[in-house]
Amino acid sequence: MTEQNAAEQHPAEAELLSAAALTAFRLNGQFFALAETLARPVGLTAAWWQVLGAVSSAPLPVSAIAREMGITRQSVQRIADLLVDKGLAEYRPNPAHRRAKLVAMTPAGHDAIRAIGPAHADAARALCEETGSENLARIVEGMRALSAALDRSADQLPDGRRGGK
Repeated sequence: MTEQNAAEQHPAEAELLSAAALTAFRLNGQFFALAETLARPVGLTAAWWQVLGAVSSAPLPVSAIAREMGITRQSVQRIADLLVDKGLAEYRPNPAHRRAKLVAMTPAGHDAIRAIGPAHADAARALCEETGSENLARIVEGMRALSAALDRSADQLPDGRRGGK
């Protein structure tokens, strides 16, 4: 069955996939813009904040950060190098892999993330007031379920490529 035939046989499903993707693309842009607005006053970019957030609990290798964020290892490497140059992160030895260093947040990185806290709380409060906290929790759970379903169905993609992680 060709891709066109499959779409013709299941038009409602194809439309749902398109609507989900377009909504996710729009949300990505909206969240990125919000993150830039919150991060800029403390001297960060959204991308820097994203990488620092990934290592806020524990140091990770660049490859693990990239997998978690669903972006390329090279992109994370560039950002990690910038964060190290700015003193917001540091490379540490990785006991599991001699060449793949761990990215760890420095005290300055922790300070920068903490400085975003009040504006982040204000944005969260405004979003919860707009959507309702319980409704937002259901939306987040639906987004997680959709992400997991995409991971599980990745083997069914026509060319065998995996989406996301």
